[in-house]
Amino acid sequence: MSLPRRVYDDACGLAHALELLGERWTLLVVRELMLGGRRFSALRSALPGLSANVLTQRLASLEAHGVLRRRMLPPPARVQIYELTEWGYEAGPVIEALGRWAARSPAHDPTLPISAVSTLLSFRTMFRRGAVGDAPFTVGFRMGEEGWLGEAGAEAFHVGRGDPDGADICFTGEPEALVAFVYGGAPLPGLAEAGSLSLRGDPTLAMRFADLFRLPPKFDPGA
Repeated sequence: MSLPRRVYDDACGLAHALELLGERWTLLVVRELMLGGRRFSALRSALPGLSANVLTQRLASLEAHGVLRRRMLPPPARVQIYELTEWGYEAGPVIEALGRWAARSPAHDPTLPISAVSTLLSFRTMFRRGAVGDAPFTVGFRMGEEGWLGEAGAEAFHVGRGDPDGADICFTGEPEALVAFVYGGAPLPGLAEAGSLSLRGDPTLAMRFADLFRLPPKFDPGA
């Protein structure tokens, strides 16, 4: 396929980054691949406002530029997935930094719909270093048909695709409910009663998990 024409005529790396990732939906597609390769249908489900046609275009452009690649999973799966290249994964710190920066906007609304991957990346971004102390623990997540396994350590929160069943605690439910619990202080019993989030394991450890993350303070333009 032919690559899109350059639109900035600017040698700055930032200008070229915008040429690669600045088109609508492109950066969010990359975000959704940050925790591992996914099927086309999973990407559509995570980005419901994105049409199949536009998603196909964005994936083709990212592949042509070397940001992602297609790969066929071995039997018995035998399905095609899209995954970031090594260079594509290097955009991770940029995405996290942009997320932290934008979360300070007075217009940012954390109660809007959010994907599972975006939720877990926010935990990786908003983790309070040193808050775990000398007792690291593992956390499982089941959201939709996918599972993830996280580890809260002294310096970072690591998370990736994996079987959550062996984790010390495991959350199952909607990403919006998990965000409400961690960032909004919504009580777990109420979320469980509503059927939006359930917990397997020690509720005290779940509260300890929620305490590891903080959204940054909002910027006050009048200060």
